[in-house]
Amino acid sequence: MKVAVIGGGSTYTPELVEGFGLRRDVLPVEELVLHDIDQSRLDVVGGLAERILGKLDFPGRLTITTDRESAVEGADFVLVQLRVGGLPARLKDETIPPRFGCIGQETTGPGGFAKALRTVPVVLEIAEDTARLGAPGAWLLDFTNPAGLVTQGLIDHGHRAIGLCNIPIGFQRELAKQLGVQPSQVQLEHVGLNHLSWERRVMVDGVDRLPELIDGFSDQLGEDVDLPGDLVRLLRAIPSYYLRYFYLTDEIVEKQRSERPRADEVMEIERGLLEMYSDPSVDVKPKLLEQRGGAFYSEAAAMLVESLHTDRGDVQVVNVRNDGAIPNMADDAVVEVACRIDASGATPLTVEPLAPEMLGLVEQVKAYERLTVAAAVSGDRDLALKALMANPLTSQYRVAKPLLDALLEANREHLPRFF
Repeated sequence: MKVAVIGGGSTYTPELVEGFGLRRDVLPVEELVLHDIDQSRLDVVGGLAERILGKLDFPGRLTITTDRESAVEGADFVLVQLRVGGLPARLKDETIPPRFGCIGQETTGPGGFAKALRTVPVVLEIAEDTARLGAPGAWLLDFTNPAGLVTQGLIDHGHRAIGLCNIPIGFQRELAKQLGVQPSQVQLEHVGLNHLSWERRVMVDGVDRLPELIDGFSDQLGEDVDLPGDLVRLLRAIPSYYLRYFYLTDEIVEKQRSERPRADEVMEIERGLLEMYSDPSVDVKPKLLEQRGGAFYSEAAAMLVESLHTDRGDVQVVNVRNDGAIPNMADDAVVEVACRIDASGATPLTVEPLAPEMLGLVEQVKAYERLTVAAAVSGDRDLALKALMANPLTSQYRVAKPLLDALLEANREHLPRFF
């Protein structure tokens, strides 16, 4: 088996490499390739990756390269975890929208829109390389945000792709801890879109434990996702952390005006991480990596590859075509739901329809996602404006129009289709 990681110079990579190293007995990876366009970062991260794999007695070989075609050639799995424009682009995503009274965030709202415009064309190019050069039946697994929107673009263009986010596995682990059971005993009814989802059931050995969690711990559950406990009680479901941007928009915008942008913090963390990674005596992922975000990322990623390869048939939450799983959503909409994972791919498990208060928001964001994919591919400014207006966080024309101009100009070097 050959696994290629596009964006292998990411500071997340040691986490991912550890996931594969720990599964060396069940995943016969003969070659693990780390690809990046930044040779200096690749050398640093690749050096630590080699030391981690050596410590874990990983039997395969590690290759680092800046040649994307050679990276994906013959690959059975291509994992995409890139950031077009790097953290400086993220800083723009977080700081431009607040000037227009909007949420500044890297995957949600207008910041996520700008990131999607930069990202979708690049990931589609990687998917085309994979289809042309990869092993027969190669899978493209997208961890690049906005993951659901990017996966919508991949599947709409006919690619063999699955999207993955660490939020569902994070919920599973935290709720298992709260209930005093093993994570493997917990199966979530996770419904909605990537970064726009709710936990509607928490099944433990066939029994839904969510009602008792809400009745006894709704304030704590709300605190964990930065939302009021009253809202958890009202919905009778646990919203993801990202729902705060939709449910508490004005509060968050006001808060962001006085807070340091998260991108600034991440840049500082990354500088520290890369300095640690450069130390030849370091052969484990540093604890500082936990502050970077992405908890359980390696576990989710390696587990998905393992289940696809071994035909395991377990249940994991991923981003796939709906195909009737959520009955009141279109079949071709990419949704984030529990799926049965085996060698044929990810088959979504059918759930009850979304309640009106969830469906309305999901349908509006899905319309925004579809328009954004179309705009990213075409470079059509009218489509881009329609996309921003469809986004619930940027819906007013007199806000969306000048905001679009500002976002396009700030990202000019990464958006040749629009210029």
